[in-house]
Amino acid sequence: MLSQERFANIDRMFNPKSVAVVGASAKKGVVGNDVLLNLIKDFKGAIYPVNPKGGEIEGLTAYTSLAEVPGEVDLVVVLVNAKFVPGVVDDAIAKKAKAMVIISAGFKETSHEGAEIEKAMAAKAREAGIPLVGPNCLGVINAECGLNASFASKICNEGSLAFISQSGALCTSVLDFAEARQMGFSKFVSFGNKSDVNETELLEYLADDPKTKAIAMYLEDIADGEGFIKIASKIFWEKGKVILCLKSGRSAEGAKAVSSHTGSLAGSDAVYDAIFTQSGVQRVDTISELFDRAALYTTQPAPQGKRLAIITNAGGPGIMATDAAVKNGLKLAEISEETKAKLREVMPAAASLRNPVDVLGDAHSDRYEIATKLVMADPNVDIGLVVLTPQSMTDTDVIGAQIPEAVKDCGKPVVCAFMGAADVKEGVDILVSKGVPNYSFPEDAVAALGAYVRLTEFRALEGREYLSSADCDLEKAKAIVADYLKDADEKYLTQADCRDLFACYNLPLLASGIATSADEAAEIVSKIGAKVVMKVMSADVKHKFDAGGVILNVDGPEAARAAYAQIYANVEKNVPGAKIDAILIEQMAEKGVEVILGCNRDAKFGPLVMIGHGGTYAELWKDVAFRLAPMQKVSAERMVRQIKTFKMLDGFRGAPKCDVAALEETLLRFSTMLVNHPEIAECDINPLIVHVDGKGCSVADSRIMLRRVK
Repeated sequence: MLSQERFANIDRMFNPKSVAVVGASAKKGVVGNDVLLNLIKDFKGAIYPVNPKGGEIEGLTAYTSLAEVPGEVDLVVVLVNAKFVPGVVDDAIAKKAKAMVIISAGFKETSHEGAEIEKAMAAKAREAGIPLVGPNCLGVINAECGLNASFASKICNEGSLAFISQSGALCTSVLDFAEARQMGFSKFVSFGNKSDVNETELLEYLADDPKTKAIAMYLEDIADGEGFIKIASKIFWEKGKVILCLKSGRSAEGAKAVSSHTGSLAGSDAVYDAIFTQSGVQRVDTISELFDRAALYTTQPAPQGKRLAIITNAGGPGIMATDAAVKNGLKLAEISEETKAKLREVMPAAASLRNPVDVLGDAHSDRYEIATKLVMADPNVDIGLVVLTPQSMTDTDVIGAQIPEAVKDCGKPVVCAFMGAADVKEGVDILVSKGVPNYSFPEDAVAALGAYVRLTEFRALEGREYLSSADCDLEKAKAIVADYLKDADEKYLTQADCRDLFACYNLPLLASGIATSADEAAEIVSKIGAKVVMKVMSADVKHKFDAGGVILNVDGPEAARAAYAQIYANVEKNVPGAKIDAILIEQMAEKGVEVILGCNRDAKFGPLVMIGHGGTYAELWKDVAFRLAPMQKVSAERMVRQIKTFKMLDGFRGAPKCDVAALEETLLRFSTMLVNHPEIAECDINPLIVHVDGKGCSVADSRIMLRRVK
């Protein structure tokens, strides 16, 4: 959480009364001159150039050091060579500056020595209470107060979208792209190496920024997964603001490029997908997609449903939009008979009044205006798309002015697809200036609408509470883990070893016993009184089935003796030298669908929980979904439904439905166990058999790798 003082100082960074530019230069074409000129052009506060030579730069008095600057300095912008930056940080602390932006490069992105210098100066700044953005960044922009403390060529327009980026060079392209689409920004910040101020703190600041309706991000990594989820969730569910993120490094090659670019160690992409999913952040794949959605989210009301109406003057684009609607999970609205009757009074006889509503190629602005107004007023319609192809008689500019007026009171999101370039430019400019987004193609427009619908549906989901662990025996579980690690830094737990720990969390275990002789095996089978499975317990045997270490449907004491001997023989043949600890004998589970629950502990973000298609082919199908623990109930519900195996759980082709509720509870208990015991480095339950509805599920096999936490 940001302290009141740190929040105020970050605000002062975006809304300073005075700015000192350390490294200001009179030489044209260098960063020190460009940044100074950017400030002079629009900023209304005091500007203090700092250069060791003093004198005058661009008509302003230049000071030889920060100490020489008269009065208070809110924001210090640093542009000097990397070797001089630590000294400037010391000067800023002595000057009691409120915030710093270090544009200079040459730190952790270049060398280990640079990383150590960066770390030390960031620690000094934080101890002094000075938020530090950078180094190796473009800078910060706030058009509202005319602040362009960056080397971007021009200041952005004012708007309601905040943009934060880990890449500085990308920001200049984004600014140019946004200007072409008539989009403005509430705040714009490039934070580079994020040695101090990071994405989580910026999100926390923007959560309460009244000028910001939506937030767009370009990230290469996340510094604090738990903190990010907490603040992003608050922004999405409590503040009602949308967060979009373009996260690079999906591929292994991309992750390596990230590391060389900013010195960041990119985590597993599955971790980032989990973080975004759990915190309500919409992930996008391209800059174009990011702005397609941002244009919609910052101008249009949230949809109340998924029923789409299409108004078009050409049949082909109408069909394209229809296909895109199906692809994006939308439904074509059924235009009411009342609306059709009103349309018949004003439309030509050849016009199609079904959805898509075709106003015909010779439509002028009057026909577009009345059709749009009537269709969007229909109670069967939730969202709208107006498609236009330019014909010789199409008064595009007038249509661009009339559509915003036609829909301004409908309370529903409406977008346009004026298809073309030069022929529709005037109409598009008018349309966008009046707050209706335009897309070059219907498919892009529908994709953005589909994303908005999914976002709104996700926000409405219930079940954001965590599972109560009141019935779990935490103290006993901790004692079990401690006992296993009392003489070792690492301990592999076989299925039999796992049972006591699982029992502390009420995971669904089957009746079982451990045998170290054939006679013991016979006795245990007699007590269980049902068919059993017998499994080798050995840290040396990773794949029990492949090694012949599992025998199913063992029925009765004599069969148990024979199976015991057979397992030893199989393992000796297939895994020579393997040390067998014992044979686990477990009641055969009822039939069901096999899933796998797993965990790997990410070094930065903690336990990453996995669910997927289980059994011997889990690694082949790779039908998996991930979330970070701890998990809310809604996360477990969505996670289960994300895997393709859910169709089997839900009664595929007439099969009985499985006990999905029991699976979700088991998943949540599994998640709780992982959070409580950081010593669990890896854990697999494979398979977890999910029985028919009402019959629960059963842990059929499992393993854990414990490691001492240092």
